[in-house]
Amino acid sequence: MPLFSRTRRRNPKSRPPDKRAVAAFHATHRPRLRSGISKKRSYRRRVLSASCRHDRLSALTDDLLLLILQRVDTRTALGTATLSKRWACLPRCLDALDFRVSDILPARYYECIRIRGEAAHFPFIVNFDVNRATIERYERRAMRAIVSSINNFLDADDDQDMGGLCPRSVQTLRLEFFVTHCSSSINRLIAKATDSWGVEDLEVSAKSTFRRQDGHRFPHHGLCNDPHKSRLRSLKLAACYIPPLKGFHALSSLVLQDLPESTPTAAYEAIFTMSPQLQTLHLKSCMLNLGVVAVHAPKSKIKQLIMEDCWFGLIKLHTLPMLENLAVVESNVSYNLSSFPYLTHFNIAFRRGILKTRFVRVKIDHDLNEYLGGTSGITNLIVRFTGYDRWFKPWSPLLFPKLRRLLVADVPSSWDVSWPRLLIEAAPCLESLHIHIAPWEEEPRDDISWQSPEFCHNQLKELVIIGFQGTERQIYFVNFVIKVSMSLQLVSLYKNGYVQDKGHWDWDIVTRQYQWLNEEKVKVLNQIADGAPCAATPTQLVLK
Repeated sequence: MPLFSRTRRRNPKSRPPDKRAVAAFHATHRPRLRSGISKKRSYRRRVLSASCRHDRLSALTDDLLLLILQRVDTRTALGTATLSKRWACLPRCLDALDFRVSDILPARYYECIRIRGEAAHFPFIVNFDVNRATIERYERRAMRAIVSSINNFLDADDDQDMGGLCPRSVQTLRLEFFVTHCSSSINRLIAKATDSWGVEDLEVSAKSTFRRQDGHRFPHHGLCNDPHKSRLRSLKLAACYIPPLKGFHALSSLVLQDLPESTPTAAYEAIFTMSPQLQTLHLKSCMLNLGVVAVHAPKSKIKQLIMEDCWFGLIKLHTLPMLENLAVVESNVSYNLSSFPYLTHFNIAFRRGILKTRFVRVKIDHDLNEYLGGTSGITNLIVRFTGYDRWFKPWSPLLFPKLRRLLVADVPSSWDVSWPRLLIEAAPCLESLHIHIAPWEEEPRDDISWQSPEFCHNQLKELVIIGFQGTERQIYFVNFVIKVSMSLQLVSLYKNGYVQDKGHWDWDIVTRQYQWLNEEKVKVLNQIADGAPCAATPTQLVLK
């Protein structure tokens, strides 16, 4: 047999340990192991005791602790009341409370929603019955959790009030929940916050469940028991039926979003007549169920009115004497701007002829007076008219004697971009003109036949065009502005960029760098120089 075998045995027998060696090891190393473990345990105890003696978090002042609580979600902040007697009073000093069902829903819920949406065209991939049952189960669990949290919170608050603690003062309350039969706790919280806590800003956002499409209903008496003593200043309702708002004398701002289609038109009209103290009203995505809302409120104090994505009905504005800012964005609204004597800021966005096929044509016979005529006090104007075909006549007896700033945004590149010329001719005091050209699928085919200009503009100082491609009609419009403007100082032509809205009545121009080829740049500059050789004042031309 060789001294060293190159093969290893497949099933070697384990060799029993030597008893004398084991005994020697135990006798020698067991005391050392015990002493090492005891030292580690004693070190941990010393660290824990030192940390307890030096509790840096509890050493902070109440103001700093409140700043920490304000940066965590409401459920976590309220849970700190169980830490100690000192922490028990801190959550009562929070001035903002958020109860959101979206904070409770797990990530798996949104994954099921995404899977169902993506599999709509391939129904054989997903078991829709199992998917629906999973979604509904998560919604029920989340609503049970949030209702239990709200009830426990209100019960504890009542006990603390009876115990003589400092009264709670809340400035902002935000609620988000699913519309279910468990709405009594939601209404109880709203009434408590409005009557007792002096809440000033209230947001109530109801969400439809997967199976049930409905809105949240308030009690017959409204949000609270005594609206005359309420401090409510701002109210936002999403997917809720409009409650009675009479008596809320401090309410100045109201936002209504995604209201149910069954909301009667009389409820909308009552907002203008029964709440004369309102100054700001925003209607967003409100389906009017083919009804007509007639607004005749001579005592209304509304200064800002925003109507956004309100279709399937008609809103007729007759009388709003204090209106200053008006925004009509993709909404079916009838108005006469002469009925608003104090109107200074106007934003209008309208689209016609959205079908791509040429078999459905839009008549080019709409008069711009229907949309822009009848006012003399506008200083800032935003216009967004879009569609596959220009749907209005390029001539109209418009007049904007006080207009200073004008934005014409989202002009389809298939239109003749020179159509804002009629706005320039109607605004003798215009100082700044910004135009944004949006890329369109079709080639330019809408040329307007203009007569030679017979006027001079003495106030226009700035022309900015975003989406400038150097087409023939774009060059024509730039030459026209340079030729008729006696005080023009800057012409900025950007190929890439967009308009960033700042609210509904202001904007910023955001540009993106683009390197023109030398041949293209020289060609565009020569065409502009040939078309407007004699500028009244030195004009700076920027081409980027």
